[in-house]
Amino acid sequence: MSSPPEKAARYGKILRRLDALLAGETDGIAIMATIVCELHHGFDHFHWTGFYRLTEPGMLRVGPYQGGHGCLAISLDRGVCGKCATDGETQIVEDVNAIPWHIACSGTTRSEIVVPVKNRTGQVVAVLDVDSDLPSAFDVTDARFLETICAFLIA
Repeated sequence: MSSPPEKAARYGKILRRLDALLAGETDGIAIMATIVCELHHGFDHFHWTGFYRLTEPGMLRVGPYQGGHGCLAISLDRGVCGKCATDGETQIVEDVNAIPWHIACSGTTRSEIVVPVKNRTGQVVAVLDVDSDLPSAFDVTDARFLETICAFLIA
């Protein structure tokens, strides 16, 4: 993993690429797929990177992702993704084994960050979920940049 300044520099490069790649793009799925690709290949410790979209009341469904299979559906009353979507706040989990309500889509995941994606009225419409096989892989630097990246999806 990178030091906070190295991590910030790497995120800065990803943001610049996303600016160029997504200029004029309005399709949410295309934007999500591009974000996931850039993030997943931008950091070696990102084991699973993807979106879960709020497709019906109380239910998140997997969207564009990279990595092994993700959970296909997550109800809002389950897991870190459900908590993020319900609370509307970024969740950083240093050790998923310490969270009894964590949903284990992969047995190798050790830490996780989940960031809400909100529409213009502030309503959560999706979450960005990033898992790592390393403990304590995510911090406030990740949260700040991933929240900025999720703003590409505000329509």
